[in-house]
Order: sequence, then structure tokens, then C-alpha cells
Amino acid sequence: RISAVLDMLPSQTYPSVDPAENENAAAVCFDNVSFRYDGAGAESLRNITFSVPRGATVGVIGGTGCGKTTLINLISRFYDVSEGTVSVNGCDVRDYKKDTLLQKIGMVPQRAVLFSGSIRENLQWGKSQATDEECLDAIRKAQASDILKAKPEGLDYRLEAGGRNLSGGQRQRLTIARALVRNPEILILDDAASALDFATDAALRRSLAKEKCTTFVVSQRIASVRHADMILVLDDGELADLGTHEALLESSSVYREIYDSQYKKEGAV
Repeated sequence: RISAVLDMLPSQTYPSVDPAENENAAAVCFDNVSFRYDGAGAESLRNITFSVPRGATVGVIGGTGCGKTTLINLISRFYDVSEGTVSVNGCDVRDYKKDTLLQKIGMVPQRAVLFSGSIRENLQWGKSQATDEECLDAIRKAQASDILKAKPEGLDYRLEAGGRNLSGGQRQRLTIARALVRNPEILILDDAASALDFATDAALRRSLAKEKCTTFVVSQRIASVRHADMILVLDDGELADLGTHEALLESSSVYREIYDSQYKKEGAV
């Protein structure tokens, strides 16, 4: 089931043997990465370089169309770089076998994808042999326990196609739980908390901070990334700035502009 995700994406060539990882290497490293979609007139990403220590939380922020989703899709080889190198544990992602790379990464897309079936079956799409205990633990971490409390059937509660019988926030939290049940080395949340209120979003961030995985949080909300160990500020396909929330407020005009616009609009960052 997991492999089916990449089977629907552009064809990639994978080696038959995995590379030898470096246990002291960064969890994820972009080295002078540029990317252009087939047929596009311009590059979507240009000369991106950064390194992420294992276990760190990385925020990725920027305006619509700046390249946030494109950047994180390169980690899991949804697409291959046009120039440069993306590495995981010191190895080029193109040197990993498909199944090995997919097992390392838990991806939560912008749009929560749920299918007709029980909550248990939906979570087991992330890990086919997940036990009820593992499912319940992932649900707790994803701040989704209230969903089960309201359903007498518990894990047996059946979802309609697309999760239509749940709210947007409930769908997002169950999709996050499905990624967490796999216990991934790298967790990627691509605007995956946009339907959550600020209190639930904050509780989710506190919960994920206790995990050992390296986490990427892609968002347009300052509140969702401000506590990250490192924040990448993208602007028109380029890495405009990189740093902590406090440092970026002082040094980054792009970040400060986003902060000011949201503070005045929401008053809750």
C-alpha cells in the first residue's frame, strides 16, 4: 500500500542495494539544490542549501507558490532534483531502494486523504501490521483521542470516502496519526494543521516535540513554526533566510513581513 504512493508519481530509477549510511551525518541535507518541473519556463527552486541535525524540528514558511511543497517533495523523491543533491543520513536519496526510503518518511499532505473503511484500516494503510495499541498511541500523539471518545465503535468506526463524516480538523489529525503509527525517522507535515484551532495546533506541536524523529512543518502560519529549531524562509523559489524565530524577526524582512501581517490579522502568534 505504501509503495502505491510512489507508483502513481513520475517514474524514477531505484538501485537494488541500499547505501551505507553515516550515523554521524545530518538527517537531511540540501546541497545547492535547484529544481525545474518538466516543461516549465523557470526553476521552482534555486540554489537551496541547508543541513538538518537528527531529531530537529524544521519550519518551512513563505507565500503561496514560493516552493514549500516542492522542497519537501524532493526529500521523498516525489521528484528528483535538477541540480545539486538531497541527502538523508549522509546518502543521496537517489541511492536508496524505494521501499527503504519510503519507510523512513512519514508524509502528511496538504489535503487529508482518507478512504471508506474503519479508523483502524485507515491507520493501517500507514503500517499494515499496526496493533490496536499502536493505533491508539498514534491517535493520542496526533491529538485525536476525542474522535474515538465520541464514537462508541472506537477503532471500528467506519469512515465515509474522503472522511466526509468527519470535520476538516478531525481528518487532518487522523492523517497525522497514520503517519505517526509508522514511527518514521522523518515526519513531513505539509500544511497539515491548517484546519486546527490554535490550541489544538499548539498541543500537537508539544506532542511531536517529544518524538525522536526529524520533523518538517510546512505552514503559512507563524504560530505553527515559531518554536521550530530552524525555520526556512522561502521567497520566489529561493532560500531567503534561515534561523530561529527570534533571529529572523531581527534579520529577515520577508519573515518580519509575514509576522506583522499575521499579528495584526490574528493577534495570536
